[in-house]
Amino acid sequence: MPETTAYVRVTGQSWQQGRLEGEVRAASYQWQFQWCFRQGKLVVQPSLGRALIVEPLSRFLERADYQLELGGDYEFTVRAKF
Repeated sequence: MPETTAYVRVTGQSWQQGRLEGEVRAASYQWQFQWCFRQGKLVVQPSLGRALIVEPLSRFLERADYQLELGGDYEFTVRAKF
């Protein structure tokens, strides 16, 4: 099965506001994201290639949420070739 490694960097975090911000890159794509975890809302920009990353990024964030720290670098595998 094809795979692509996605790299995540957390650039902003506010537990009081229920928000996590950062950037994610995979292959030649790069996006900025804002996750409002109390509302379950994930915003990813720009739109180019967004459909490829939204679902896997959402799963990663939900699974690792309390382990993610400001300035941290993380990675996860997407079961698709970008």
